[in-house]
Amino acid sequence: MGWDSKKDVHLDGTSPGSVSGLEVLERPSGCRVRSGAERARIVAESLLPGAQLSEVAREYGTTRWQIYDWRRRFRQRGLLPACEASQPTFAPLVVGGALEERQAPAISLRLRL
Repeated sequence: MGWDSKKDVHLDGTSPGSVSGLEVLERPSGCRVRSGAERARIVAESLLPGAQLSEVAREYGTTRWQIYDWRRRFRQRGLLPACEASQPTFAPLVVGGALEERQAPAISLRLRL
């Protein structure tokens, strides 16, 4: 293992000058181009009950925000039903007895100057 002095890149190898693994990126940014079918499959998996978006994103090598964007685009095209926010549920207020006007206890305060 060592540093390549010409390219300032760490080379992973067992002996100086050898490389055991090399990953070639097709585009300068390293981003992947996914088909519509692949995006739909990832979005569908992220919407399954109990699925955690971050785990799905990690499994497919993308980000949560990318999946959120794909969901939004599928909804805009009508390919995914709109999210319906569930109505908030409130706990009922139960009063045990009649509220009576209560007198606050008198407090005396003395200041020494």
